[in-house]
Amino acid sequence: MFNPHPQIQTIPIYGRHVCHVIDDALIDPDALVEYAAAHADDFVETGHNAYPGPELRLPDIVSTQLDAFFASHVRRAIGARRTERMYSRLAITATPPEQLHPRQSLCHIDRMGVDPKHCVVASVLYLFRDPHLGGTGFYAPKRPPSEVFRMIGDSADLEPAAFRARYGIGSGYMTASNDWFEKVATVPARYNRIVFYEGTLFHSGEIAHPELLSRDPRVGRLSLNGFFTCTRSLAAM
Repeated sequence: MFNPHPQIQTIPIYGRHVCHVIDDALIDPDALVEYAAAHADDFVETGHNAYPGPELRLPDIVSTQLDAFFASHVRRAIGARRTERMYSRLAITATPPEQLHPRQSLCHIDRMGVDPKHCVVASVLYLFRDPHLGGTGFYAPKRPPSEVFRMIGDSADLEPAAFRARYGIGSGYMTASNDWFEKVATVPARYNRIVFYEGTLFHSGEIAHPELLSRDPRVGRLSLNGFFTCTRSLAAM
């Protein structure tokens, strides 16, 4: 399923953070798009996370192959030693910007409070051909962690009007710096490109043209998302 001989490009983000980019990740990406189209009615908005659109949990065989690809080509480079658990899903970014909850209008991290002996790694495989649907933007906090995480907590707990009144952040996809975060890098989307980065790095989908979003897996912003919890290598601690 995955390219056995990938070419890896490493892009600096800030500090020690990097993003590993691999083009031509799948041998037959069209097959996965068609799988998504055939199961379009099975995509659901789970509500257990802040993803702005429907998701489809993938068969274990896909997750196993993604984990093997990660272990063979990326895990050591990202400073991880062993994968303890992982899962993958297909997802379609589809929520109109005016309907986003406050926490969906911010960049985010995939896990808070990670033990120093572990690291969380995220991957996104772009399965859409129109690059205007957007890649991934990366951000650095401008304020102390205590302030940033208080604001993030309020983004989950407050009603949109109350959050906007307190922080001045309205509904919409985040694509630029604001008073809380500085945009430091963008990885453009490309069909069959996969990116890997630590999940504690603030990031957001680069949705600069939300008018192009669609729930149709063949034309919408379809991606394969993977999440890995790993022990951290001694050299990276």
